[in-house]
Amino acid sequence: MTYVIAEPCVDVLDRACVEECPVDCIYEGARMLYIHPDECVDCGACEPVCPVEAIFYEDDVPSEWADYTRANVDFFDDLGSPGGASKTGKLSKDDPMVAALPPMGEDH
Repeated sequence: MTYVIAEPCVDVLDRACVEECPVDCIYEGARMLYIHPDECVDCGACEPVCPVEAIFYEDDVPSEWADYTRANVDFFDDLGSPGGASKTGKLSKDDPMVAALPPMGEDH
């Protein structure tokens, strides 16, 4: 099990969760943040600091955002496990589902 970042993060990219994560497993894509499922240690430190409530324990992801569980896994298909987001910096890609979304405002 792991934590998942869902749609409320799209085009927000607050990064409070990145600063709180003790294992550096939250990576920044072009439009949202992604939690690496193999690097996450399930500590939960990221969840309470998210200002848009976009982070959920895998079993608690709301059904309307269920595809984000897959997106958080698939985002790393070609990256593998870099061993920390600070090594990669911001990545200029997103999961195709996220990339295809219309621009999100603060009111989404």
